[in-house]
Amino acid sequence: MNQDTVDSIFLQDVIDGLSASPKELHCKYFYDETGSALFDQICELDEYYLTRTERKIMLDHADEMAHQLGHRIMLVEFGSGSSLKTKVLLDALSDPVAYVPLDISEDHLLRTAAQLQEKYPHIEILPLVADFTESFELPLSTREASHAAVFFPGSTIGNFVPAAAKKMMRSIADILGPDGGMLIGIDLQKDKSIIEAAYNDAKGVTDQFNLNVLHRVNRELRADFNIDQFKHKAVYNEELGRVEIFVVSQCEQSVTIGSHTFDFKSGEHVLTEYSHKYTIQGFVELASSVGFTLHKHWTDPNDLFAVLHVVNENSDS
Repeated sequence: MNQDTVDSIFLQDVIDGLSASPKELHCKYFYDETGSALFDQICELDEYYLTRTERKIMLDHADEMAHQLGHRIMLVEFGSGSSLKTKVLLDALSDPVAYVPLDISEDHLLRTAAQLQEKYPHIEILPLVADFTESFELPLSTREASHAAVFFPGSTIGNFVPAAAKKMMRSIADILGPDGGMLIGIDLQKDKSIIEAAYNDAKGVTDQFNLNVLHRVNRELRADFNIDQFKHKAVYNEELGRVEIFVVSQCEQSVTIGSHTFDFKSGEHVLTEYSHKYTIQGFVELASSVGFTLHKHWTDPNDLFAVLHVVNENSDS
């Protein structure tokens, strides 16, 4: 996909999102180079328990996870970012043939892939610049893999509302084929104060990360958002079990993007992200509805986070 096409899709998505009621901007557009770097900072914050908790689970159980995934696999990671947790898995896998990091942020992805190829010369690193919510084809490795396995860490599945999460899981099942397995991280339901602190850090990095989507629209689509007139907001909706993240207009204002003008009321919320929190049983029910069966799961001592190995046992997928 060439850059003009990418820009055209971005523009149309933004126009469609801001034309909707209520307004929204898709969270996949957080991850330009600036946004990816900010997210790496978020992962190091005291309040943001998700990354370090998932990584500790993986450090404690990497050999079991690798055994579940199998021998001589092609490992495909959705939304790879800096691949920090992936290194734990790659170190434990038995003779992995290839690793396919898949991410929408090209510069960040290619830089990380080059570093991984240097660290793991015996594994073919095949970076794929793609939006994993859309269809894509896996690259071919020079060595034949026994099968593909998906690694989907970080509770990224939580960004999808249930219907979209099911659609995403079905597409993963299609990639894997019958009996293919996926290692997936989910954030667990817990005390509201712990969850909300993770998305409202004291240093304001999450604030910058959220507002960067407006900076990106300005930079790439020549819009005229006055960033100072928007604020970050993140709240946990206990009834729906999800964090709801917005940029909130601080006054009545208008924003122009190309030939389109959008009016904002004072206090108007623009949705930028959902982050659903699961129970293990709730996620297993969602996964089973599209043909996945839970084989094994691991949690931390405080039940903050879980990593699950689910297998596609629907022969019709």
